[in-house]
Amino acid sequence: MSGSAARNAGTPGDPEYAVVIPTLGRPSLGACLRALAAAVDAGGPAPRRIVLVDDRPPYDCAPLAVDIPDRFLELVRSIPGSGSGPAAARNTGWATAPEPWIVFLDDDVLPGPRWAADLAADLAAAGPATGGIQARITVPLPRDRPPTDWERNTAGLATSQWITADMAYRRTALEALGGFDERFPRAFREDADLALRALDAGWTLTMGSRRTTHPVRPAGRWVSVRAQAGNADDVLMNRLHGRAWWARAGAPRGRLPRHLAVTAAGAGALALAAAGRPRAAAVSAALWLAGTAEFAAARVLPGPRTPDEITTMALTSTVIPPVAAWHWARGLLRHRREQPRERGAPPPNGAGHADRERMDGPVR
Repeated sequence: MSGSAARNAGTPGDPEYAVVIPTLGRPSLGACLRALAAAVDAGGPAPRRIVLVDDRPPYDCAPLAVDIPDRFLELVRSIPGSGSGPAAARNTGWATAPEPWIVFLDDDVLPGPRWAADLAADLAAAGPATGGIQARITVPLPRDRPPTDWERNTAGLATSQWITADMAYRRTALEALGGFDERFPRAFREDADLALRALDAGWTLTMGSRRTTHPVRPAGRWVSVRAQAGNADDVLMNRLHGRAWWARAGAPRGRLPRHLAVTAAGAGALALAAAGRPRAAAVSAALWLAGTAEFAAARVLPGPRTPDEITTMALTSTVIPPVAAWHWARGLLRHRREQPRERGAPPPNGAGHADRERMDGPVR
């Protein structure tokens, strides 16, 4: 046995697990793998395999730009995704791994120093009905100033349930559930959907002891506007799980009702002005302005209040309500025929994933 293989070989009694990481090739992937290697070096079993699902568009054929830690050179495999989002990429990844436990990591997280040892303890403590075990997520925030709006949004991951930033699922549970529902195209709600289906099928989901850091990734000024696409996914959740899913998943309801009201006021002002009713248009415009100002203030006041942050909040607070309303309406149209999911029923994509041919090619 080579020296590298000896270092990576497990010992009898170690839990057998694979790590699946969907990635778009962000620079953070290398830091994630280095943190994972450091946790294994500090004590605890190494994964039997690490599957990187290259989910860049199919026409991007350049190899992943990532440095693989030496101890993982014989464990890491890169396989092509379909460019259809993290739900589909995770399904592609876990279908290639026969291990009894699949640990899903995002490519921008940092497993903690005791991650491997704590994961082993989490898996050893799992009962036969335990379908999934969540890590404890920490989001570091600045200590010298209040967090920005984007930093506060990211910090919400620390209290979110069942997020696949670091979530271990029993493989038999994934097979029974049909994996992730690929109708969720973004990294949003696909984890809550899988968790609710697991609970409905009689599996239990627990909080583990391992710890993972989720840094706040750099984001542009309009990131909060792009995030409004998730309103369409909320419509799908409503269709599949009923409106009670919010409470079951511990998910915040957000401001969609207010966004719809503000958007209606703005549209009403324009329509009334076009109809030659200036007084009614002025009242509607005042309501729009008041709603927009309230939204901007709610985002500015808790933050650092720098000129750039205030400018960003003023601009995006004007745009977000109509964009949120648009995505909500788009979701209603797209998912209008979806029916509540029957207990234990897999998603439409689920039947064949566990039987896909394994692809153990080298990192490409």
